[in-house]
Amino acid sequence: MKFKYKEQNKEGKTVEGVGEATDTFALAKEIRERGGIPLSIKEFSEKENKNFLSFDFLGGVSLSEKIMFTNNLSGMLSAGLSLTRAMSVLEKQTSNITFNNILKSLIDDVNKGGTLSSGMSKFPKVFSGVFVSMVKSGEESGNLPNTLKEIGVTLKKTYDLNRKIKGAMIYPSIIVGAIFIIGVLMMIFVVPTLTATFADIGVALPLPTQIIIFISNFLTQHYLLFTLVVGMIIGGGFMFARLKFTQRYFDSFILKIPMVGTLIQEMNTARTARTLSSLLSSGVDVSKALAITEEVLQNVHYKELIHKAIGSIEKGIALSISFKENVHLYPVMVGEMVEVGEETGKLSSMLTDIANFYENEVDNKTQNLSTIIEPILMIFIGVFVGFFAIAMLKPMYSVMDNIK
Repeated sequence: MKFKYKEQNKEGKTVEGVGEATDTFALAKEIRERGGIPLSIKEFSEKENKNFLSFDFLGGVSLSEKIMFTNNLSGMLSAGLSLTRAMSVLEKQTSNITFNNILKSLIDDVNKGGTLSSGMSKFPKVFSGVFVSMVKSGEESGNLPNTLKEIGVTLKKTYDLNRKIKGAMIYPSIIVGAIFIIGVLMMIFVVPTLTATFADIGVALPLPTQIIIFISNFLTQHYLLFTLVVGMIIGGGFMFARLKFTQRYFDSFILKIPMVGTLIQEMNTARTARTLSSLLSSGVDVSKALAITEEVLQNVHYKELIHKAIGSIEKGIALSISFKENVHLYPVMVGEMVEVGEETGKLSSMLTDIANFYENEVDNKTQNLSTIIEPILMIFIGVFVGFFAIAMLKPMYSVMDNIK
């Protein structure tokens, strides 16, 4: 649990901050052990921390901005600047209103005697658990500049991975979007003309033609309702997909799709290894590192596996066993390399090697993804055009047969 506390430190100054502990008594004991006198301790609420200047509607903080922040802060601290002065420089340079106010809050916390990590923990939507834990470890070890540099490298890897996935999906998204727009335009401008022709001829219309004419009439006569229905279907689909019940089935389904399932597996493997490696190299214990990694992963099956691994670790079972018993999620190589890392005491470096390998695998697959998707798109376009052509031309052929 998080608690907001006020203490009198060794120098006699009153300091405020946010700390984690099992209860208020444990936090009070921790404060006394470091030479402070606890003045007040109460449960920390995220709502109390929010103010007008930090509302989400002002915009978020992009991953690229956080990468620049960590690299620049690391460089200035290495050059000998104090933490508050370095952050003041960064606060003046940023043009992002939200990030500017967050930096002001961090500077204020540090000036009051708090730590950078405790200040960052107040903004979980900007600074993830991995980020905060690594900063805290850097502060405790006195090696904050190098830790920030390592965070920058980790964020850059995540940024590159996300950018490649998004880049691979741009082409199919444009094609599908173009087909949808063309289909709507044909329903509005082409189909009504053909419908009038069919009415004049008086020919019996097959079911596909009736379906297209119904959609066209509905779109032209009730376009606002059509837009609302489409919006509700899309919105309802997203909401339905986010339910825990449906998410489990969706996550299982996506892992079974040829090629896509392999890509998802390798992405989750790379993300797991990269996160664990970064946390372990920063001095975070294995159980806590796994708990933070669980929050980073999106697929429910991977989250459950990591959660079970935490229980196994606490019982004295090696981490490699969890990976070896779940080769349907993590490749065989992962369990073997983790086992070697545990035996040699170089688990962090082994995880880094795993992350590098699977990040390269994802890179290669995303580069070829467009080539794989092209034939699927061609089939999709062919079905769309074929259905429309048959629906519109079949009545014409019926008329010609009757004339003969």
